[in-house]
Amino acid sequence: MPLVLDYIDPKRTAVIVVDMQNDFVSPDGALETPMGRDILPSLKRLLEHARKTGMRVIYTTHVHRRDGSDMGLYGEIWPPIASRAGLVDGEPGIEIYDEIAPAENEPVIKKHRYSGFMGTDLDMILRTERIETVAVTGVTTENCCHATARDAMFNGYKVAFISDATGTFDYPDIGFGAIPAAEVHRVSLGILGVSTAHVMNVDEFIQRSAANRPEGDLDAAE
Repeated sequence: MPLVLDYIDPKRTAVIVVDMQNDFVSPDGALETPMGRDILPSLKRLLEHARKTGMRVIYTTHVHRRDGSDMGLYGEIWPPIASRAGLVDGEPGIEIYDEIAPAENEPVIKKHRYSGFMGTDLDMILRTERIETVAVTGVTTENCCHATARDAMFNGYKVAFISDATGTFDYPDIGFGAIPAAEVHRVSLGILGVSTAHVMNVDEFIQRSAANRPEGDLDAAE
């Protein structure tokens, strides 16, 4: 049975904004993901709600050392990474897109793989702050957002995957036919909704995290 989050406690929730950095979101980004700009209105509305209700907001940015010593197989898979055209630590491309820049005291976690958990202190931050639920937003749906959601679930966090605050790009034909971004997104949401997370849109997330806690919840006295 798919995961269902009837109530999302703002005090125990973190919004993870995955890789909404210039290299992905800007029109001239080295790994431009146009849906990253399309989701900005929804993501801004979610962040406004999160901050107003006291949720933790955490950003990730995908980076690699200029010498390539931490890129692993990414250098074989993604030409802009191999050529150092994008995701280079210290360059403007890894900075969070200005329209959704972090507020004061909102951390930006540098990561070197798809998942925000691998090789970072994200899990330590969440556990220190007694987070139980994470809302995953950002780019790309099927790679960094998917991997972060999976690792969150593996580590025991309940996951809200936000359908209209995540996005991806068109996939080229490598023998299976080209896949439009909308189709990549749709299929990824369907998979995640069965196996990993409660997939919901921003309106539903706001409603479920603004409503009163259901009666009988043992944590209601906190």
